[in-house]
Amino acid sequence: MRKYEAMYILKPDLEQEATKELVEKFQNIITNNGGEIEKLEEMGKRRLAYEIEDYNDGYYVLVNFKSEPAVVAELDRVFRITDGVIRYLIIKDVK
Repeated sequence: MRKYEAMYILKPDLEQEATKELVEKFQNIITNNGGEIEKLEEMGKRRLAYEIEDYNDGYYVLVNFKSEPAVVAELDRVFRITDGVIRYLIIKDVK
C-alpha cells in the first residue's frame, strides 16, 4: 500500500449535516476498499485565494491515508461527479 494525501474543498453554503455526510462518504470510499485513514483534519471554512464557481469561501478537508492505486482512482472519480466539491487534489505522499 502507498501513502496518499487528499485535500478537497466543499461548497460553503452546504448545511452542516450535508457537509458531514460528504466527509463520511469520502472516508467510506477509502476504508471500504481496503485503505486505512491515518489522519483526517477538517480545517473548516476558509477564504479562497481566488474566486471559484462564484464562491469566495470553502470548507477545507485534509486526509492522509494508505491504499492501493485503484482506491485513488475511485476517489478521484467520485470527487469529479460530486456536486458539493469545488476543488480537490490527491497526491502521493513521499514522507
